[in-house]
Amino acid sequence: MILVTGGAGYIGSHCVKSLMKKGYEVAVLDNLSRGHRDAVLTPHFFEGSIGDASLLSKIFSSSSKKISAVMHFSAWTYVGESVEKPAEYYQNNVAQTLALLTAMRDHGIKQFIFSSTCATYGDVQKIPITEDTPIGPLNPYGHSKRMVELILADFDRAYGMKHCIFRYFNAAGADPEGQLAERHDPETHLIPIVLQVASGTRSHVSIFGTDYPTPDGTCIRDYIHVNDLSDAHILGIEYLEAGKPSNIFNLGSETGFSVREVIKMCEQVTGKKVPVKEAARRAGDAPRLVADSTRAKTVLGWKTKLSDIQTIVKTAWASMKP
Repeated sequence: MILVTGGAGYIGSHCVKSLMKKGYEVAVLDNLSRGHRDAVLTPHFFEGSIGDASLLSKIFSSSSKKISAVMHFSAWTYVGESVEKPAEYYQNNVAQTLALLTAMRDHGIKQFIFSSTCATYGDVQKIPITEDTPIGPLNPYGHSKRMVELILADFDRAYGMKHCIFRYFNAAGADPEGQLAERHDPETHLIPIVLQVASGTRSHVSIFGTDYPTPDGTCIRDYIHVNDLSDAHILGIEYLEAGKPSNIFNLGSETGFSVREVIKMCEQVTGKKVPVKEAARRAGDAPRLVADSTRAKTVLGWKTKLSDIQTIVKTAWASMKP
């Protein structure tokens, strides 16, 4: 059985569905502070904190099926919020993850899949970004993810706990079957914000910074469909089950789109005009982040299937319609 922390959240819930489709038995641990109970598709659900040692002991020692691996999605992910509330981010993303890893060590669980981020790279000088690109997070969110990466390397050396670290670029889109959606509150991701404007539930979209060193002055990001992310996590489990060494993988489409280009695609898909307001840059935003995902393709055999920008927007739009 696979334990998925944060399995009531956006990426975690999609990954649970993909795992179950592949025949894995899945348990979810989530405190529902930012997730949704109705997004948990497995009957094996534990409500609580990943930092609760007694709950973790119960899950790892008394589950009817032995937990063989953990997929970890329980993190806070808002860059702006992390700048305003670094203490909370280090507590939730680092301290509680350490508690989870310590409980895994104590119960002999040796396989860990970590949801990391391209925010660990920071303001890079060379595009596309490989796993060997120098690390330099620009905000506490990126720092918190990098800290866990370093902890994982130490746990591997000391305790033989093997891991796959997946550095996501911009997760986007939704379940093509319509069962799951992106439901952040507040919503800070560009595509759902633009689609909320198109649907009439938001007045406008703000473009934070129009003077970046990019062709149209707005930030460029690499968008990856959430189902393609889920596929990579299953390949990561299979990789660790085969006894392979710990590794780090970028997960991106390898194509970058500016904020203005994303807005244009959303207008094209929805047939709606999206009002825009230009605003000042946000702290912690890098001008351009685009992945080189060669390692995931060659080592894991990963292929993107849904990550062209039109499909991403179409699935996200379909998930928002009543």
